[in-house]
Amino acid sequence: MRFVFFVHSLISDWNNGNAHFLRGVITELLSMGHSVICYESEESWSLKMLKCFQGEKAIDGFHRLFPHIITCQYPPDKINLYKILDEADVVIVHEWNSPELVAMVGAHRKMHGSYTLLFHDTHHRSITDMKSIEAFDLGNYDGVLAFGKVLSDLYVEKGWAENVWVWHEAADVTIFKPIENNLKEGDVVWIGNWGDEERSEELHEFLIEPVRSEKLNTKMYGVRYPDHVLKTLTIQGIEYGGWLPNYKVPEIFSQFKVTVHIPRRPYVHELPGIPTIRVFEALACGIPLVCSPWFDTEQLFIPGKDFLIARNSKEMKTYLQMIINDNDFARSMASHGLTTILEKHTCRHRADELLEICRKIDSGSDTLQIDKKQESYNV
Repeated sequence: MRFVFFVHSLISDWNNGNAHFLRGVITELLSMGHSVICYESEESWSLKMLKCFQGEKAIDGFHRLFPHIITCQYPPDKINLYKILDEADVVIVHEWNSPELVAMVGAHRKMHGSYTLLFHDTHHRSITDMKSIEAFDLGNYDGVLAFGKVLSDLYVEKGWAENVWVWHEAADVTIFKPIENNLKEGDVVWIGNWGDEERSEELHEFLIEPVRSEKLNTKMYGVRYPDHVLKTLTIQGIEYGGWLPNYKVPEIFSQFKVTVHIPRRPYVHELPGIPTIRVFEALACGIPLVCSPWFDTEQLFIPGKDFLIARNSKEMKTYLQMIINDNDFARSMASHGLTTILEKHTCRHRADELLEICRKIDSGSDTLQIDKKQESYNV
């Protein structure tokens, strides 16, 4: 089949975590013999920020690691859908595209296309910025790919789409894999963006204070860290590594004994059950993981075996010390988490799920309305 993806950016993963997953899914689709071409606007915010803060050379890593992915940049006011969508079998439009583009693709499908058309949502805007989702015209789409059940429920409840499929993110195990390294650089590593104050208190409670109190050698990577936060890290003795391209994450994980996951507040309270891409990637790299509280309502993992959940700062201190000081325990937990990823949560699994969804749409079978049964394609 011929797939066409409209993405925010695949070239840049600067504050753009969905690029990790989409790169992996596209890699798998290509390996299965399908044709894939991707389109992103020349005005992509993520790419602009990457070039601004890191320079033009920052995009070299993408082209070196993903030479098989064809990504075309287009001027938003001159996009030729008739040419782009000619002979397309499946078209997927990510929600970080403009409402204008979403509507244009839908209108083209209605008038000229016989392809399967899907909208892909991987963000919490449906809760935190509902008007932005309501601005999308999905009337001509076959349905929505939502990265969690609670999100799919919301699309149905609000009447934004008739057909919604749960399509979780997953690890690209062609990139994210364990790297043996017995010479650890430090104790704790955090990889994540500071963002819009959506988890500032949690970062202090579950990371900055515990590692300061326990005198753990810690390094933090990410972007959008305010000056006052950088000052705090310096005072607390925490090293700041800045932006880290995602393909370097496995190497960095191999240099530390444990990592921490602290989800943004909307994913804990309003959208429970949705693990962000960081959980999948950490477990795929075989590093022990400790999380601040989040609710795995869809039972994707086995908390206590795949990772630990600390309910407060005191428990975080205890769990970090357990992992750092007990090599057998650390290895056992890392091994369990890696096995869970390989058995259930790779981009190959998600590519298979996507193809099954497309087959059901194409066949027009009774199982098309799978959203109403609230089933998931995850194993």
